[in-house]
Amino acid sequence: MIRPEAPPEIRHAGLIARRQDGFWRGALIEGPSGIGKSDLALRALDAGFRLVADDRVLMFAAAGRLYGKAPETLAGLIEVRGLGVIDAAALPFCQVALVIRCVADPAAVERLPDPRSATIKGVSVPVFDLWPREPAAPTKIGRMMQSLGVAS
Repeated sequence: MIRPEAPPEIRHAGLIARRQDGFWRGALIEGPSGIGKSDLALRALDAGFRLVADDRVLMFAAAGRLYGKAPETLAGLIEVRGLGVIDAAALPFCQVALVIRCVADPAAVERLPDPRSATIKGVSVPVFDLWPREPAAPTKIGRMMQSLGVAS
């Protein structure tokens, strides 16, 4: 059983996951309101990811790893702009393997970026910039996870 080391921290983000080596490993999708976080998560679901949380993510650390889950009131829900909030099959939680920082302009994504990380709840996690409206964005998240040895 995973026991949080401290109270969870809520982040304005989405969380999607893939299964690898018997565990669900996720990509935390961050960015300002309206940038396309939920749209990216929705497209990632069609690319084989599973939803963990949309709009808000409760982040917690346990045994030196970072985890995320949806707040109870948002569990199993995702916003589809132009349609509303709909039900979606969701995982109860997952380990956060990387952070996707959504940028507003595709030119803001470096072609060959140096490795970066962020510390969340005392755990260092790789960070990647991504333009969320790019058609290949879900595939790129999968490749980012592969490059980290997270998804096969």
